[in-house]
Amino acid sequence: MAARPVSRMLQRVLRSSVRSCSSGAPVTQHHHGEPSRTAAEGLSRRRQFLREHGAPFSAFLTDSFGRQHSYLRISLTEKCNLRCQYCMPEEGVPLTPKADLLTTEEILTLARLFVKEGVDKIRLTGGEPLIRPDVVDIVAQLHQLEGLRTIGITTNGINLARLLPQLQKAGLSAINISLDTLVPAKFEFIVRRKGFHKVMEGIYKAIELGYSPVKVNCVVMRGLNEDELLDFVALTEGLPLDVRFIEYMPFDGNRWNFKKLVSYKEMLDTLRQRWPELEKLPEEESSTAKTFKIPGFRGQLSFITSMSEHFCGTCNRLRITADGNLKVCLFGNSEVSLRDHLRAGASEEELLRIVGAAVGRKKRQHAGMFSIAQMKNRPMILIELLLMLQDSPPAIPSISSQDPFQIQGIRHRVSFSNQMGTLWKGGWLLRTPVLAQWRLGSGCPQRHCSSHLDSNANPKCLSSVSQAPATPSGPLPPSDQLTHVDTEGRAAMVDVGRKPDTERVAVASAVVLLGPVAFRLVRENQLKKGDALVVAQLAGVQAAKLTSQLIPLCHHVALSHVHVRLELDSTHHAVGIQASCRARGPTGVEMEALTAAAVAALTVYDMCKGVSRDIVLGEIKLLSKTGGQRGDFQRT
Repeated sequence: MAARPVSRMLQRVLRSSVRSCSSGAPVTQHHHGEPSRTAAEGLSRRRQFLREHGAPFSAFLTDSFGRQHSYLRISLTEKCNLRCQYCMPEEGVPLTPKADLLTTEEILTLARLFVKEGVDKIRLTGGEPLIRPDVVDIVAQLHQLEGLRTIGITTNGINLARLLPQLQKAGLSAINISLDTLVPAKFEFIVRRKGFHKVMEGIYKAIELGYSPVKVNCVVMRGLNEDELLDFVALTEGLPLDVRFIEYMPFDGNRWNFKKLVSYKEMLDTLRQRWPELEKLPEEESSTAKTFKIPGFRGQLSFITSMSEHFCGTCNRLRITADGNLKVCLFGNSEVSLRDHLRAGASEEELLRIVGAAVGRKKRQHAGMFSIAQMKNRPMILIELLLMLQDSPPAIPSISSQDPFQIQGIRHRVSFSNQMGTLWKGGWLLRTPVLAQWRLGSGCPQRHCSSHLDSNANPKCLSSVSQAPATPSGPLPPSDQLTHVDTEGRAAMVDVGRKPDTERVAVASAVVLLGPVAFRLVRENQLKKGDALVVAQLAGVQAAKLTSQLIPLCHHVALSHVHVRLELDSTHHAVGIQASCRARGPTGVEMEALTAAAVAALTVYDMCKGVSRDIVLGEIKLLSKTGGQRGDFQRT
């Protein structure tokens, strides 16, 4: 970029600093009176900075605190081929109509404008940028811009291995790949899609093509993946990776909770216990990352401390959303539409004044983490892709009131199982008194009440209550014949070939009484084996899919949906489990739901058995089923 006389720069500062502009509205000049005190103070700061730094950098991209914005992030699309739970609901988000999104020519027009003013780095984001059909052409045209030194991309990696050779030839110079887990099953749970091996293939393809370092973005969330920190760092021993641990951040839809945040210092302490020789590397100017290296390792690791230790003082980033709005702060809710002004025929100078006004209003730093969580902001998927977490870490997708999986309430313990909410409507959990409905053995039920009920509970509740009857409803009564036994009394699989395909749903539950010691460790996630609720939930989901292999006469069912939810009851030191399964076919899914609940309960037992042998599993039962030939069933 050619140098500009300081006098011209100051004139631009003067023009761009005495205006007010509301988000998305045309810029209006103050024709009467003096500028407001805030505007005057901002103008004074910018003038002072330019007097002290005679660098020929655009005044339009220099804010009131002297920060020069040379880094632009452009979202190419709002669409994504994954459904990460912390980023967007399972059914997706309402997308902007195609006519309201930036066209390729509009993207390049704005890019040329910013590069001409001093931007030397552009990163393409999404949604998922690699699902845009002309992404290779966009990179190639950006590569032609004089003064642009770096073209990067942030991707989920699903399409990376296939497209990277073309992108590299077009001029792509930097890659960030989002990956929150190294466990394939957990990956599938987080993103609600398969594709772990495609992401890994993309990482290795980037290394093969000479990108160094290849940056891997990992959003760390308590109760989901903080136990994988060491595994991620171990990758850097032989690979030229920069594994970047990102603090979990709040956005619309991800039900952010402070307790899910694993801070930079906590992560660093964990890593130093394993690698005390971990050394900090010098920070580059305007870097968002605190970078460390283990001597002898080929790669490095970094921490993005957006929440615990902001880096606003050196922020040089601006963002353009897929619908053409300029955001000067990722956590800010103010935006200005460059698209509208561009389509209204605004000249380059007018666009620069609009940009300059927005940059001039940028605050010294974003709000604190508690304030940010209360602010209205776009969901992450509509700003750019950072494949970060989910209510749980992950968030629960919105569910209709007719959905049998719907839950209500607020969770008391933060972990992966935050997804469960708390109370299941019409279910068994946290009723008064809860254990009155749990008959854990016909012999001596009273033994389960003395150590698990608080001082205000009625100790007679367990011995005096009988089990609630099951009340089937529907056109056909229960059969008095065993369906898996032939006429000669031998075991036989039921022939369902002539039964009609219907939508089948079943819900089952189980209870694990842990006792106070094991319960405390589970609640605080202090078990040496890891997070019991996370492992049990994954085990339940996996068990539901394997039911036909575990129960000999069960038919294989292609499940369309599985939810396993775990909830803590601190009053009774218990874990409640509910498993819900859905499929369309000729046979029901109650065995899948029961298997999921039972295996989840056994997994909790296995995780805690080293702490206490006084653990009781009980009340594995079917709560409801719908869609069968014999009618619906609802336990009352």
